Amino acid sequence: MQPTMQQLDIFADSRDVALRNAVLEALERRDAASARTAMEGLAAEYPCDSALHAMTVLVQELEGGSNTPFADHAALAAARRHIEDEVVPAVRRVLPAQTVCAWLAPCWSSLAQRAAGLAFRGAEAPNDAGSHAGNHAAPLWLLAGDWAAAGDAVETIESWWRIPAPLAWMTEVRYRVGGLDAAWPLLAELAWLASGRFAALLHELGDASLDALRRRFDAEFPGSGEVDDYAWFPAWLLMVKPALAGRLAEARVQRDQAASRAFALLGEILRREHEGDQHELINLRQQLSRLHEHLFKAYMATRKVQHR
Repeated sequence: MQPTMQQLDIFADSRDVALRNAVLEALERRDAASARTAMEGLAAEYPCDSALHAMTVLVQELEGGSNTPFADHAALAAARRHIEDEVVPAVRRVLPAQTVCAWLAPCWSSLAQRAAGLAFRGAEAPNDAGSHAGNHAAPLWLLAGDWAAAGDAVETIESWWRIPAPLAWMTEVRYRVGGLDAAWPLLAELAWLASGRFAALLHELGDASLDALRRRFDAEFPGSGEVDDYAWFPAWLLMVKPALAGRLAEARVQRDQAASRAFALLGEILRREHEGDQHELINLRQQLSRLHEHLFKAYMATRKVQHR
């Protein structure tokens, strides 16, 4: 009798797997009706299955789609919280990791389309990387992976390059579409305007060469060790990667930001060095010293190395 019992056990074990897989296959296809039928079959035979709650959340998400525009920002915020707090964990709970982003993309696209009529409302602190300014179509399009739509949504925001959140969104758009070379000018502007958002975006992008530069900056820059130090990243970059000077020169200098003025000064210093104008070079170096003594010392250290 022992072999027969083993066969029965295997059959029993495989039955719940088969039922569960039927639900998951329908969910991956985003087939709400088939997923509902398969899930009810699983629940009937295995009412305590640990995956049922997550499956229910996803089936209800597929069944409850809406095209109705959001009436206000509060409605968008509530819908976004539902996706973030309930749908995302459920997807991660039951679907393969490599399919998570693709499965969620239509959810984010739907929210973005419904949010298209909502104006940007983003009063925030300059370095607030987690503000509620995200209740706008642009970051939702980014989550959906639709870079063109995200860029178009940012363009609807007046003077977006002067506001941390949309500047960060557009910087990501430029990176996703054209790579790091295309993103350098906006990365510099973001560092000056909102170093916290700059640091958060670097983490989000996960670019190997950019991360290597950030680690080198963390090790070499004589700052306070706080996130505000990243405001000086573009100026430091001119010293260690002068080949980027031409690309970074496209960044809009913000005269009310000391780090931006230092960047402009270093750019002018590099040009004067090339031209050999020693008198003006001395004056510019003095200005840099007054603006940031430690940055000036770091700059002079690179010159001493070059002239040994």
